[in-house]
Parts: sequence; structure tokens; C-alpha cells
Amino acid sequence: MIAPKFIVIACALFFNPIIAQNNFDHNVWDQALLLNVSEDGKVDYNGFMRDSSQLYTYFTQLSENTPKESWTREEKLAYWINAYNAYTIKLVIDSYPIKSIKDLEDPWGKKFFKIDGEWYSLGELEHKILRKFGDPRIHFAINCASFSCPVVWNRAYTADNLNNALDTQTKKFINDPTRNTITKDKVSVSKIFTWYKKDFKVNGGDVKDFINRYATVKIDNQSKKGYKEYDWSLNE
Repeated sequence: MIAPKFIVIACALFFNPIIAQNNFDHNVWDQALLLNVSEDGKVDYNGFMRDSSQLYTYFTQLSENTPKESWTREEKLAYWINAYNAYTIKLVIDSYPIKSIKDLEDPWGKKFFKIDGEWYSLGELEHKILRKFGDPRIHFAINCASFSCPVVWNRAYTADNLNNALDTQTKKFINDPTRNTITKDKVSVSKIFTWYKKDFKVNGGDVKDFINRYATVKIDNQSKKGYKEYDWSLNE
């Protein structure tokens, strides 16, 4: 028999919203990612189409629970990173099958989704919201649905996992030889580091300093440097 005291405590935990530690539950998106993104970041767009009800449930949650001033910085950043990645999936599956996101007309400028009644584009989320946080690691968390982009993490970002996840994704990307080649003799890095050069100039350092913070092999001043060709083929 369950003790009455236990029942009272359990009911209080269930019904009292003040107990909640986070202002947004990304569990629906987390489950969709686990089902449709592999450990190495390959996206099953057909799977997302089959599970589209999960996506649209999540879009409703995003629209009805936008960040408030009372949210922590981590909660706000996790919300916008997940929103960017989820709506990128929507952009692709709305026109699937395609070979590349660049087959679409103005993929980052098109206002194709609403949050709290306001129309947004992916470009607005990235440039007017996400980059304003001043954390260059976000470039390795948001995904442009292409092979040369940072891989899609198959979990949702949350306030609790955010800092460790951003560090992990940054290290993974910088040390991935298919996206960056860093040896003692030659350095050929992603064009992300030139497109967003000013974002990586943090704490008085430059792009090289940022990369060296996470790279297994460090870049020195004598290395021959260049940029890799960007592969825009779909990340599936």
C-alpha cells in the first residue's frame, strides 16, 4: 500500500508549476532527433516526414512559449538554437526530395514560419537573434542542412546541457578532418571561419586563437593556410 504522505508529495510535484526547473520542455524535439538523426549527424528526412506530427507539435510549443525576460540566458539560447534547427528541417521536407538546400529559392531569407504570430526567416533567427548572444560556438550548433556544415546533434539543446554541448560540438567540428584539415604543415579550414570572422574575435584574440582553443593540433604562424571548398549537398 502506498503511504498517504507519498501521495500528497507526488501530487504536489505534479500539480505545482512552481516546482518546474525549466521554462521550456524540448522533449518532443529531443525524441524526433533521436528517431531521425544518426550519431554521426546524418538526417533521415523521410523519417521526419513520417513523424511530422511530432514536428508540428513542437512548432506549436515554440510559438506558444516564446522566451521571456525572466528566462535565463541558457534557456533563451537553447530555445533559439532548437528553433533554428527544427525549422531548417521543415524548410527541407516541405520541398523534399532535393539535392541541396541551395536548390530552394532564398532559403535563408524566406519568411516561412510563425512564432507567436510573427513571421520569421532562418536568416533573421541567425543574424538578429542568435549571433546577438555573442557566443561564436553557436555556429557549430545551428545547421544549414549541408554536408560541410557542423553535424546535427541528435539531441535537443537545453539550459542544463547547453555549455557542455556547445563545447563538444565545437571540438567535434574543428577536429573533423572532412571539414577542417589542421596539420603541422598545412591548414585548410571551413569557410565558416571567414564568413563569420568577426564573431570569432573574442577576448582580444583572432580566428586562429579560437581554433587553437579546441584543436588537437595547433595552428602556428608558419602553417600554409587556406579554406576548404564548401559542400552544399544535403546532409542525409
